[in-house]
Amino acid sequence: MTDQTYPTSLDADGPMVRFSNVTKRYGMLTVLDSLDLDVSANEMVSIIGPSGSGKTTVLRMLMTLEEINEGVIYVDGQPLTHMDRGGALVKANAAHLRKQRGNIGMVFQHFNLFPHMTALQNCMEAPVRVLGLSKGEAEARSMELLGLVGLADKKDQHPSRLSGGQQQRVAIARALAMRPKVMLLDEVTSALDPEVIGEVLNVIRQLNSEHNLTMLMVTHQMGFAKEISDRVCFFYAGSIAEQGPPEQIFGDPQNERTRQFLSAVLEAG
Repeated sequence: MTDQTYPTSLDADGPMVRFSNVTKRYGMLTVLDSLDLDVSANEMVSIIGPSGSGKTTVLRMLMTLEEINEGVIYVDGQPLTHMDRGGALVKANAAHLRKQRGNIGMVFQHFNLFPHMTALQNCMEAPVRVLGLSKGEAEARSMELLGLVGLADKKDQHPSRLSGGQQQRVAIARALAMRPKVMLLDEVTSALDPEVIGEVLNVIRQLNSEHNLTMLMVTHQMGFAKEISDRVCFFYAGSIAEQGPPEQIFGDPQNERTRQFLSAVLEAG
């Protein structure tokens, strides 16, 4: 299928995120195979599945950290991976990717904070450099968000002086400082000690209930995914093997692979 077969934009009432026939390969290995996935505005989608099933690759492609081999990804009605040239789609250039990436925020499992900057400076950096906010505007926005994640009193602390849970909450505030339309959460609790996982999950719970964000979350926290998700997608071998509301996926899975996975994960938990 050629790029010209894809629309140059989607209807205004279309999905916030669309993967249209997206394939990702590393050499001979196909990590995602002709993925079709729509995520509605303000929808919370949890992505679960075994290691190597393509879960994190979905987020990395949305964040333009990985190039796709086939298909098109759209965000907020506009192509992310491609751009319009005379009514046809061609591969996006760096300027287009930078512009479109502004709609997307990502929180990684290993925080990725700047170690030489305070919590406040970490949150201010991108709004000043990328969005062109004044330092005063960026500071006001960052303080509001540090307050949202319960860390206004830690604004002058460097990451080395913060616990893992606190660092992850700063990372969430930093992503929100860019005012993204789509928030990506990649195993945000996997590097945390068990006693601080709850504080990060509480922040995500609050974001989900109080802010109009479209969220995609890769997680091994099955109980949390069941509680917070509008939809759960079970990935297996580079494809969505099953998807549906959490009560169906966790309560009455139809796919044998889903049943095997949940049985193993819930037993281990």
